[in-house]
Amino acid sequence: MGRLARWRRVARAHPIVADALLAAVLFTVSLLPVNPPGGPPRDPLTAGAVLLALAGCAALVLRRRLPLPVLAVVTVAAATSLLAQQARGPFVLTVAVAAYTVATRTDRRTAVAAGAASGLFLGGSAVVALGVGWLDPAVVVLLLWFGVAVAAGDAVRSRRAYVAVLEERARRAERTREEEARRRVAEERLRIARELHDVVAHHIALINVQAGVAGHLLRDQPDAAEEALGHVRSAARTVLDELAVLLGLLRRGGRAPAA
Repeated sequence: MGRLARWRRVARAHPIVADALLAAVLFTVSLLPVNPPGGPPRDPLTAGAVLLALAGCAALVLRRRLPLPVLAVVTVAAATSLLAQQARGPFVLTVAVAAYTVATRTDRRTAVAAGAASGLFLGGSAVVALGVGWLDPAVVVLLLWFGVAVAAGDAVRSRRAYVAVLEERARRAERTREEEARRRVAEERLRIARELHDVVAHHIALINVQAGVAGHLLRDQPDAAEEALGHVRSAARTVLDELAVLLGLLRRGGRAPAA
């Protein structure tokens, strides 16, 4: 499972390279001198058969970018090979891979319609080439390949969509938590700022009053003026102490607001 997971990560990181390797493997296997199960004996390999195999397999390199055109190309190539008695077994795999890709890249209706059209076209070619009916096992198996490929691709597409929805919900939940945390921090800072404003305003008013009293009594009653100045100093120290405490709270909860 670990090795398979690594191969999947590599394929996702380099999809063109992975598809090129798949096409090369299918092309190589399609040229092997092995008769397909249930099919007619193949004629000796010809240049035309090689070109058909090359066209059908090479199209898979673009299957992710152009899924529907690739399905059309590989279907025509496979049908032509059947009618020319060069029915290379891996051609069925190329069409199945293309149908699977269409199902993963498009909606369900498009995938079913494209898969059915491709399957019927290739099945009809097999009926003509083999001289059998539609219920012949070889034709039925061929059509089943399309059904399995489309069903598997649709299942993968649905799973990807479900995972994408879950990931989006997780991102939204995370953003909501972050926004809620920022809102609470902002509300707490606003509360502290209001308290700071009330405390400072109260003591500044007290300082203003005591300073006025000291100025009024300075010449006639210096002792009383000195007492008033003492109150001024005390209120000033209280303001500074309150500022230090509140700014310390702000620093522990985040950056203190600029002075």
